[in-house]
Amino acid sequence: MKILSFGEILWDIYPDKKYIGGAPLNFAAHLAKHGEDVYMLSSLGKDHLGKEALAKLKKWNINTDYVKICDKKDTGKCLVTLDENAVPSYDLIQDAAYDYIDCDNIDKEFDVLYFGTLALRNKYNMDSLSKLLKDKSFNDIFVDINIRTPFYSCESVVFCLKNATILKISLEELPIIADLLSLDNTIEYNEFVRILKGKYSNLKTIIVTLGADGAYCYECKRDDEYRCESEKIKIASTVGAGDSFSAAFLYQYFKKTDIQLCLKYAAKIAGYVVSQYDAVPDYNVNDFL
Repeated sequence: MKILSFGEILWDIYPDKKYIGGAPLNFAAHLAKHGEDVYMLSSLGKDHLGKEALAKLKKWNINTDYVKICDKKDTGKCLVTLDENAVPSYDLIQDAAYDYIDCDNIDKEFDVLYFGTLALRNKYNMDSLSKLLKDKSFNDIFVDINIRTPFYSCESVVFCLKNATILKISLEELPIIADLLSLDNTIEYNEFVRILKGKYSNLKTIIVTLGADGAYCYECKRDDEYRCESEKIKIASTVGAGDSFSAAFLYQYFKKTDIQLCLKYAAKIAGYVVSQYDAVPDYNVNDFL
């Protein structure tokens, strides 16, 4: 499987430490751990954070051919501050390098395209990605809505819904999406996915992550439902858990594995990730297969 992951590469900057992240990068890193051929489509600043990011991507065996180095913009950052109770607040710096991703030089064919809403917070990337979707075809388009307030809009969410073949949303995001679509925001998730199916014929598979209650998957064509429990494990950090779930699910899904097994495997990987502090911890895929 050959995957093109479009979107943000950024650093979470704490007062005393920093971690590389961004949902598209985490997703790419976990698929690379599974031995898949993964390319990042992004932009970094010509600064020390950009150099460190490139080194991380190469360490994780993520192809950087389509990572642009932007002279006039800084590498993406999210400033994290903690209050007296260690509760974090986040400041996603705007006008970063990843807000200017160019898609004109994509000279290879890919099985899957991945993207979310954060990198679509400005017109530049929306136009760039629209052109890519017009010029290239993909067997599947995996969209993780991944709403980060206030960096989403009705336009960006609808763009995601109109282009996805595999859609992942969280239970917390469901009422936000419902409001944007002028739908009842109290509707149950198993009813909501059927409404989305009726509105967007491109959708083949819809995943709803349910936090501690596991995950739900709806196969649109067959009208089939699947559920799995979450792994019972001591949580160290939830950062990157959803991205690891997406990557693990797609890894099995593309092999045409039974959906129930796709969910179960994704839950195993995500369960391990939440037991670690790193969004992309070291692990051996064979231990989970």
